[in-house]
Amino acid sequence: MSQAPKDPESPRPPADSSNNNIPWNAPQKLEQTASKNATEAIKFDSQGARGMAITHYQKAVDALVNLINLYQNSKLNSVYKERCDAYRKRIDALQQAHGIEPAVDPSASPEEQKQSIERQEAENDFEDLVMREKPDVTWDQVIGLDEAKRSLRESIVYPTKRPDLFPLGWPKGMLLYGPPGTGKTMLAAATANEMDGYFINVDASTMMSKWLGEAEKNISKLFEMARHYAEKEGKPVILFMDEVDSLLGTRSSEIGGEVRSRNQFLTEMDGINSKSKQLMLYVIGATNKPWSLDWPFLRRFPKRIYVALPTLNARQNLFEQYTAPLKTDYRLNNGALAKLFDGYSASDIKDVCQAAQIMTVHEIFNAPDYREPVEGEDLPKPRDLTMADFKRIMERRKPSVSNEMIRGYHKWSETYQAL
Repeated sequence: MSQAPKDPESPRPPADSSNNNIPWNAPQKLEQTASKNATEAIKFDSQGARGMAITHYQKAVDALVNLINLYQNSKLNSVYKERCDAYRKRIDALQQAHGIEPAVDPSASPEEQKQSIERQEAENDFEDLVMREKPDVTWDQVIGLDEAKRSLRESIVYPTKRPDLFPLGWPKGMLLYGPPGTGKTMLAAATANEMDGYFINVDASTMMSKWLGEAEKNISKLFEMARHYAEKEGKPVILFMDEVDSLLGTRSSEIGGEVRSRNQFLTEMDGINSKSKQLMLYVIGATNKPWSLDWPFLRRFPKRIYVALPTLNARQNLFEQYTAPLKTDYRLNNGALAKLFDGYSASDIKDVCQAAQIMTVHEIFNAPDYREPVEGEDLPKPRDLTMADFKRIMERRKPSVSNEMIRGYHKWSETYQAL
């Protein structure tokens, strides 16, 4: 989707003395109207209020068109036309991206416009986050992490299948923490795959930046939508919030909106944990920085699960999975690769195998006798990968997680882990 246009400094059109019926300050007023509406449109656009953005973009276009028609010989008309085109493109992008018509009738009263915007925002803001079909991730695809998988199945899958076995209720908040690239998102998706329900995937950092100044309201709307699916349709719902520390983490200085957003989240979690014991709504938070979370927030996540780097056996299984579609030398040993890449995350191992594939492709394209193949001609094939190739890759690709980071996770786990 195209980006919101930047409103340039307003050029001042020259007075046109050829039409004495036009007030002398008409060009300034039209230009000020266009500039004011463009500024408002860009503000609403950045906050995700699409209806208001479309309305103000259109008002800016109307003012510029009037200006062009009144002063057809003005040298600034090319500037105005360029701005009109930019605003119209943005209107088209907002409409096409979300499948909506302009959100309000410009002739409606301000109160009617406000009600229309609120209604459309409530219906449209979060619908694209809901995955109605099961995620295409199974437990078998999550290599290793047996303890984390067990804990998630006990807390989420079992209650959805036999709620009668849980007279005291079950945990509604799970925190997955650990180094980046270890499979936290895949764990949440695999859990949702085993249930007949909904999976809502939210990036907390994006939510905070996208709705600058409106995050508190949108947190409430997000939970309201999740509760609607869980209550009205009677199906389990997983609300997965990645980078949850961006929403709940401590900061040396905070603006009022951030404090209100954090408090709103606490209120919503309290409602899930205590007021609706049988509600099949689960919140899974994921973070790479658990130490930035305050205790009041940790208390809302009674399950705190460390998603660690893969073990030796898990690394071997990962190499088996990622080298399976590649051409490899028969002497290449996945067990030896697993030992060689100790300290690498699951994501790192995938990147290593991808780098190996790219290496052989590079050799094909850079061979002295390479030429573009003609139709019907056999295409050149990549050579077999060897252990020497992976050793060369290891020299250039270091693990994304340091030993110091691992020590930090272990220290935090000693105090706060709760399986």
